[in-house]
Amino acid sequence: MSKRRLSKHQLARISQNQRKELGFDQTDSVDTQTSLEKCNGRITSHYGQHVDVESLITEDKGRVIRCTQRSNLPKLVTGDLVVWADDGADGGVVLALGQRRNFFGRSNFEGRLKPIAANIDLVLVVFASSPTPHVSLIDRYLVAIEQLQLTAVLILNKLDLLNEVELTEIDNMLSVYIDIGYPVLQVSAEDGRGLPELKQVLANQTTILVGQSGVGKSSLLNKLSNGKLAEVAPLSATWDRGTHTTTTSSLYHMPGFDLIDSPGIREFGLGHIDEQQVFKGFIEFRPFSGSCKFRDCSHRTEPGCAIQSAVEAGQIAVKRVESYFRIVDSLGELG
Repeated sequence: MSKRRLSKHQLARISQNQRKELGFDQTDSVDTQTSLEKCNGRITSHYGQHVDVESLITEDKGRVIRCTQRSNLPKLVTGDLVVWADDGADGGVVLALGQRRNFFGRSNFEGRLKPIAANIDLVLVVFASSPTPHVSLIDRYLVAIEQLQLTAVLILNKLDLLNEVELTEIDNMLSVYIDIGYPVLQVSAEDGRGLPELKQVLANQTTILVGQSGVGKSSLLNKLSNGKLAEVAPLSATWDRGTHTTTTSSLYHMPGFDLIDSPGIREFGLGHIDEQQVFKGFIEFRPFSGSCKFRDCSHRTEPGCAIQSAVEAGQIAVKRVESYFRIVDSLGELG
């Protein structure tokens, strides 16, 4: 059942209560940094109506408390900074949500953007030789990341499983992303190759790992922590697909950086964005924006198309344009 729609009066009252819990009076201007400085906890996991809150209070720093959240608060996600208080029964209550610096999310079944992690610095798009990497899925992630104005890093995991022929094929696929400026790393959670370079990228950052089920996000997390923090499972014997072992986003502290592990997916819908936002999500298209002969150019067969001219000149890869068309044609798909 969907939540009832609140009236303007109710929304104003909730906002007023939030300001009060954050320590602001009616005349204070509330910027993001000031809001976050008022918070005394950070969400590290969420379980339905309950969340785990890591205390940021000096004398209690690092303690994790299972909390409920006050009614009418927005849905809390891992990484949110909050105001919480003890409930007197070895638990707590989240009273207010600090302003989010940013967030990462995906479309829900209604085509609306659903946040899954907040206040992050990097999005690690993890893929592997098995399950088979799909350029279209990688590009969907990149469009969503660009639309949210976040920073993406592409990670090929399971390097140890690739033979020379497969590695050459993967290198050819990845060269397109390297050419347009995305950082790309090749690693193995099994034998540790590439992990020193990955740790340098992650240093002093809060990063969320995203990708298909089975690409080894949890194994990578465990390797980076030198321990077993997350459950892992083998690929399905019937299908070349991963099995879901991570069911909720959780934040882990590593030496020198923080990682958020997120549930794996099989599809990544973009029902919350439009065709123009998809165009902007292909970063190599941007220099040619507005240069087509026709304002409503679809970039397919129209004369004077700047994108098609760039393809012919070798400035844009054919595969990327094909991927763009596939995404545009699929707009409206949910999930």
